Amino acid sequence: MMLLSVLQANASVLDADANLRIIDDAARRASQAGAGLLLTPELFPVGYAPLRLHAELDPASLPGIKERLADIARRHRIGLVYSLPAPAEASVQSTHDDVAEPTPAEDRWNISATLVDAHGAEVLNYAKVHLFGGEEHKAFVAAQEPPAVVDFNGIRTSMLICYDVEFPEAVRAAASRGAELLLVPTALSAGFENVPQVLIRARALESQLNVAYANHCGHEDIYNFLGGSVVAGPDGSLLAAAGEGPALLFAEVGTETVNSARNEVPYLRERRPELYKEWEG
Repeated sequence: MMLLSVLQANASVLDADANLRIIDDAARRASQAGAGLLLTPELFPVGYAPLRLHAELDPASLPGIKERLADIARRHRIGLVYSLPAPAEASVQSTHDDVAEPTPAEDRWNISATLVDAHGAEVLNYAKVHLFGGEEHKAFVAAQEPPAVVDFNGIRTSMLICYDVEFPEAVRAAASRGAELLLVPTALSAGFENVPQVLIRARALESQLNVAYANHCGHEDIYNFLGGSVVAGPDGSLLAAAGEGPALLFAEVGTETVNSARNEVPYLRERRPELYKEWEG
């Protein structure tokens, strides 16, 4: 078992110093409580404002921000998940006429998530596959790589980002690769309460894994965020939940409850993917 911590907070757009202070304080408190991992929201170190980030964020600042985040993990001896813009590989992007053409080099940015261990070493990276809304589509490029899985503190761990988790296929891809814990930085606006309250628990239940979902709260740029961060267990149970304001959640997650759920109802073993392909026509 591992004690997991989830940060819900309000970021200041393009004020990395202020945002890193919030993460540093949360990492300190989480570590003192015995947590092995701190999950933070989507793009939190720079704030969530896709068009402003695209126009105003200096890419040269990102390596320094990443090193400061790694230092936070090292100093507090805790694993840390953070989300930042990241250079995308050479890619194509569809136009409105569905004709693929190269994306200009300066626009080739993904929304990424990184897991560093308690020594500050990167152990897992993921780039967002499902972009949400017009601003994200203008500012970022959708990635294509599936979620990878690593052993972290004895738990098979994977990541998705925000809108990704709303697609059962994405969560199932992680589960089919052996994930027992799914970490999801998010930036969910007010008005979408059913995502954390219903959908996250359903994803955890149907793929029988722990899901931790870390959201912003308050107002950033043009966005009003819901808060409502949650941790759901592999039986769909609610392990921790936040309200509308800043919070630091804690939940015990591990492999025993995953194995128990998968043995009791063998959803993953009894899938029939070859049949589903026929159904899709």
